[in-house]
Amino acid sequence: QVQLVESGGGLVQAGGSLRLSCAASGRSSSTYAIGWFRQAPGKEREFVAAISGRGGATLYADSVLGRFTIARDNATNTVYLQMNSLKSEDTGVYYCAAADRTYYTSSANWYDYWGQGTQVTVSS
Repeated sequence: QVQLVESGGGLVQAGGSLRLSCAASGRSSSTYAIGWFRQAPGKEREFVAAISGRGGATLYADSVLGRFTIARDNATNTVYLQMNSLKSEDTGVYYCAAADRTYYTSSANWYDYWGQGTQVTVSS
């Protein structure tokens, strides 16, 4: 079992930055692939970024490529999502998710454990 806790959300102006954190605890959590997803009001949950269990590979949605960076610190079992040049369309609840595998996909069904989410609001 893995527990995930997100933090770092908030209100920011367009063009600003935020850094989200996902703290993982539980058995072998440092080797799990981690994904970030988001859900805007009235929309389906969508993939944002993912990182492999060892941290050597990453994947981004086209909408955030070049603006967001995912990274992990396995010493502290924390995965970060650095978000720069934020746009109003980035607004939503951001969730981190862990897969009981070292590799990732962009499909939410791949992931076994989910955090409660953190709200990100970008004002234009």
